[in-house]
Amino acid sequence: MPPLLEVGRIDRAHGIRGEVVVTLWTNRAERLEIGSVLCTDLGEFTVAAARPFQQRWIVQFDEIMDRHSAESLRGQALRAQPIVDPDELWVHELIGMMVCETNGTERGRVEAVQANPASDLLVLESGALVPLTFLQEETGDQLIVDVPEGLFDDS
Repeated sequence: MPPLLEVGRIDRAHGIRGEVVVTLWTNRAERLEIGSVLCTDLGEFTVAAARPFQQRWIVQFDEIMDRHSAESLRGQALRAQPIVDPDELWVHELIGMMVCETNGTERGRVEAVQANPASDLLVLESGALVPLTFLQEETGDQLIVDVPEGLFDDS
C-alpha cells in the first residue's frame, strides 16, 4: 500500500454540531466527497458532508458529533491515499527525479518541491530552484525543462 499523502489540515471547530474548518492543500475537491476517509494521528474520519467556506471548507465527519470533539482535532493533518490519474504529475512523484535541460544536460535530482505563489519550485540537490512552469515533459524518471539562459549559473 502506498504511503498516505497530506492533503489538508483541520483548522478549528465551527458551530456546535461537530463541524470543522478544513484547509485543503490539494485542488482535488473529491478528497471531501461524502464517504471519503481521511486519516489523522487520532484515527480515521469519514466525510459526512462538506461545503465551501471562504477559501476553505466546512466539513462534518461521521465520527464527530459535538464542538468539544471537533475542538480536539484542531491542527490535525489530514492524510489520504494517492489518487491515480495518468494525466496528472503529483508532487510526491517528482521527488528523486532527474532534471535535464532540453539539450540533455543533467542538472540534478529533485529533493523537494517548494510552494510559491507564482509557480511551485523544484528544489534540486545543488540548491538550484527551477519553476515548474519551465517543465516541458516527464519521461520515465526524468523531468525535461526548458529554462532561460543563466538560470543555472553560479551566483
